[in-house]
Amino acid sequence: MSVSTIPVICYYNGQIVRTKTDVEYEGSETCIAPLKIPIECTFQQLIDMIYSKTTIDKRRFKLVLTCKYPLRNGNRFQPFPVRDDGNVREMLDLVTTTTIEEIELYVKAVRVKAQLNQSVGGHEDLFVRDHYNVAQSVYGCGPSTGAVPNTGLYGDDDDSADEEVLENEQGIYVSVQAPSCDISNHPYDEALDESSPGNYRLPPTPQFEHVENLDIVVASCWTPWVQHTTGCSSGEFVIGQVFNSKYDLQEAVKIYSVTAHDEYVIVASSKKLLVLRCKKAEECHCPWKLHAMVVKDTSLFAINKYTGPHTCVNPCLNRDHHQLDSNLVASHIKALIKAQFTLSTAAIQASVMEKWGYQISYKKALDGKHKAIRQLFGDFFQSYTELSRLFLAIEQSNPGSIVIWKTLEINTPNTEIFQRVFWSFKPSIEGFQHCRPVISIDGTHLYGKYKGKLLIAMGCDGNNQLFPLAFAITEGENTNSWGWFLACIRNSVTQRMGICVISDRHPGIMAAMSDPHLGWATPSAYHRICMRHFASNFMTRFKDNILKNLVCRAALASTERKINKHMNTIGRINPEALQWLEAVPLQLWALSHDGGRRYGLMTTNISEVFNSVLKGARSLPVTALVQLTFFRLNGYFVARRELGANRLASDEQFTPYVDAQIQSRVVKAGPMEIVLYDHVQGLFHVKSRRGRTHRLNLHEKKCTCGKTLIYGFPCSHMIAACQHRCVDFRLFVENYYTTQSYYDT
Repeated sequence: MSVSTIPVICYYNGQIVRTKTDVEYEGSETCIAPLKIPIECTFQQLIDMIYSKTTIDKRRFKLVLTCKYPLRNGNRFQPFPVRDDGNVREMLDLVTTTTIEEIELYVKAVRVKAQLNQSVGGHEDLFVRDHYNVAQSVYGCGPSTGAVPNTGLYGDDDDSADEEVLENEQGIYVSVQAPSCDISNHPYDEALDESSPGNYRLPPTPQFEHVENLDIVVASCWTPWVQHTTGCSSGEFVIGQVFNSKYDLQEAVKIYSVTAHDEYVIVASSKKLLVLRCKKAEECHCPWKLHAMVVKDTSLFAINKYTGPHTCVNPCLNRDHHQLDSNLVASHIKALIKAQFTLSTAAIQASVMEKWGYQISYKKALDGKHKAIRQLFGDFFQSYTELSRLFLAIEQSNPGSIVIWKTLEINTPNTEIFQRVFWSFKPSIEGFQHCRPVISIDGTHLYGKYKGKLLIAMGCDGNNQLFPLAFAITEGENTNSWGWFLACIRNSVTQRMGICVISDRHPGIMAAMSDPHLGWATPSAYHRICMRHFASNFMTRFKDNILKNLVCRAALASTERKINKHMNTIGRINPEALQWLEAVPLQLWALSHDGGRRYGLMTTNISEVFNSVLKGARSLPVTALVQLTFFRLNGYFVARRELGANRLASDEQFTPYVDAQIQSRVVKAGPMEIVLYDHVQGLFHVKSRRGRTHRLNLHEKKCTCGKTLIYGFPCSHMIAACQHRCVDFRLFVENYYTTQSYYDT
């Protein structure tokens, strides 16, 4: 009796996990959908059935299908991509040709590219290729003739110091609510080869479709050559088989040869012809030969003569394979590079060994990696040529975005050498008006072919999440580059007075912040030092963990009484350490003397977190790096606007962060004892559960604990006093924390 339908179990909302012998589908939210697939089902019909049986949104996601495919040599399975009608037929044939009773089909939902081209989060349609049809800018000459020297001054910034959470102070660490990138941060060991300037190509925009999935390591999609690279179930090529191009044919033959552990030589090769024969044809009289020609008036290549399979044998085990060249390695690792930009050479060697069983050389793995990066993201030299056109497209499609160039003139007419570029997107500029007046600045290395620094300025929104404000690519970190970066922010991004700038003690930053001509000197702005870097500097000088912990406690203390206690302890242990601390003004590093400028933000974590998001892209061409900043910001604005709109619709007055803080303080305020000291002046004495009494003034919104001033919303003592007098304590929450302000960012 003939079979009319095939049982298929469709798995989704999980991920493929591949072992040496099996393929599984795992995930805490994995769902299944049993299907009955007609034996004559097409690929599109299968897609439509999956959409109808699952919760996947057809408008927002496209489907990538992979089935669990049995291998002939033992009880082993491998993932088999299902991409067309032929793949569907091969999949359904498993029930009739093997012992499998039902087919396991794994579904990956990939966000469609169209979503990035919609006007979302204040960003309009940008990365459409027509936007690049603009006049060539004079800045498109690329970098200088040599690699830019790394002239950054590290000062006393020591990132190796341990971070310790010393007090449960509110607002010290900033939540991100963004995907983390599990990417190692190692620079290239060797520079990339510079390709010919004539090999001109557009910036590789399509490769950043799904930047929100960068942290998901792409599962191996290795497919047995027996079913994938050829058109015959025996694993051999067949006469009449057609390939999209000569390159596709060559790659298929390479995979065939590497998998079968046989080698070939090229007899003839031209634009219209490819003739191959076995490398051991004369030695072993192997008859294997392939003859292919271009299909007339097309770019297709068709096999018109073929003799196979190989009859030769290898006299010994080979460590490498002649056809396993860097081009094939590049094709193999493209998906891995997209998921992990800084994939190590050793990992590439291991991946090739796992797939084909050959130990390729370090140089071949590195060459393959460099070729994969160029194919995915363009050439490093050409990226500087494209950079000006990319920014011009940003300015044209997003009016109000700021791009500022600094170039070096040379004797060649209409040509300048790139030195620096600053950019800030319009939604960032407008949204920062509704954020707290605090920014964190930091610099980080670029690890591509041309060294340099990426400078970042980050704000913090009302939900205590990072708010990307401005970026710059410069030749290094020095007084001149930091002064230029801060001047660009002050002149073109924000003129708000009283902004607090948190940074490390880099000499360039210290000089720029004290320069009255740049607009960042007090009282136009207030400079504060990152507690973590300050403690690292202290540790470098005194090398004492106990003293370092006391310094952090002193920095986090909210009252003068607490900081004096810690400073006295430090002085008793090491008087020289106390002198070192007293030489630095307390308002720069101590929360108790800050005056509420920091809003409780003690470190540069908000900028360093975004650095970690970009750390893989810092090894890519600069156009790819700039595009990633665009897409990351776009994702932030979309998610936060949706959250803000939902909370506005629910009549939620404050952001989730402040709601949680206030709720915990309301609970803490419950058992406190209230004494009205002066009704007219609004003075209270509030006694906590520990017996400590705090004095507060409701009219001036001050409490001796200092936390209302520090964070911008009421402390537990003030909430207790408000409840005692039936006063609405929500009046003491600053406007930056309201849902409306959060939505407006």
